[in-house]
Amino acid sequence: MWKKRVFLLLFSLSTLKAELDCETMEKTNRFTSPTLDSETNVVMKGQNASIICSSQNKLLPITYSLFRRTKCMGTQDSKGQRVTFNLRISEAKDLGPYKCKVQVCNSTRYSREFNFTLVDPVTTPVLNITKRANHYVTLRCLSSYGSLPINYTFFENNITKSQVIIKNVREPAEFNVTKDTGGGEEYRCKAENRLPYHVKYSLPVTIPLTGGGSCPFCLQLLLPVLLLVLFVTILILAFWILSKYKARIALRDKAPKHYGNTPMEVGLYANICANQADKESAPGLQPRQCVSTAQGETKSSQEIHYATPVFQKVTPQNHEACNNGKTEYVYSEITL
Repeated sequence: MWKKRVFLLLFSLSTLKAELDCETMEKTNRFTSPTLDSETNVVMKGQNASIICSSQNKLLPITYSLFRRTKCMGTQDSKGQRVTFNLRISEAKDLGPYKCKVQVCNSTRYSREFNFTLVDPVTTPVLNITKRANHYVTLRCLSSYGSLPINYTFFENNITKSQVIIKNVREPAEFNVTKDTGGGEEYRCKAENRLPYHVKYSLPVTIPLTGGGSCPFCLQLLLPVLLLVLFVTILILAFWILSKYKARIALRDKAPKHYGNTPMEVGLYANICANQADKESAPGLQPRQCVSTAQGETKSSQEIHYATPVFQKVTPQNHEACNNGKTEYVYSEITL
């Protein structure tokens, strides 16, 4: 029983002290407006953000409420500590304005308005190199998308070569480099805006090694031309060879076919001569002669055959008659 009385006594004393603190705070006007802030006021669409509300009063319990325009986004109680409200930026209306309200005893205070700034991240920049003279090179870097202003920085072999170049319009940042007769350096550029964690670097670009007075980009320009000339030359040669081949085939088809004296023909002529020699020769006639001429092994052989006509008597048949039926002419068969 005595423990309950002690607890009630302590509660009454704390309540009395809080009331006295509230009266003292109201009389002395020590109840100040809260502050509203964020770790970053620059966000992009779809990002999660945090907003912080705090008060200087560290003794009394405080009720914190966050408003976006007239809509209450949340309420938290705290004593001597700041509170954090988590937000998601999905639309333009999520940018604000925001206000924080604190309530202590019977007093209420509001913070100043706070707005987020929507920024689009930069895209990967493109670095171009233009040679102006023998010893002068111009570097151009451009990020085609991203909220302005955009800061550009140039690097040579991963070493910062230029100061930050700020561009408030969508145009490339330029940086001039003086080079000697050498080359081979690698250049890059960096683009960033107000989004601190969205920095983009270009692809490295290397100036080719060149001698004094020579053009460093001549090979790059002439290589496509040389490839085109080579391709055209190959096509011309292919068409020319094809046309010559077709012409040769057509000429071969039109030429008369001469087979020469084949062995079969020679044998045939020889058989004819042998057969004719075996037959009885007519009385008073000389045997027939076969004359052959031969050339080299690689050339075709030729044989000339001579035949002697042989006249034989045959049975008269239908003879032509004239001069009173007297027969003056008799036809005979000639055997070759």
